[in-house]
Amino acid sequence: MEEKILKVLAEKGAMRPGDIATAAGIDKDEAGKVIKQLAKEGKIYSPKRCFYDIKK
Repeated sequence: MEEKILKVLAEKGAMRPGDIATAAGIDKDEAGKVIKQLAKEGKIYSPKRCFYDIKK
């Protein structure tokens, strides 16, 4: 699931968690948990409130 989320962000840029889940074809609640974990690990960040993007 992490790979799907990272791939979507790499292709589309900053997005909201719900949009990331839709684009990746995964459940919104599960996506939210993975997004929080990825942010904690420093793989993604929040450029502005409620948006996430991949660290470049």
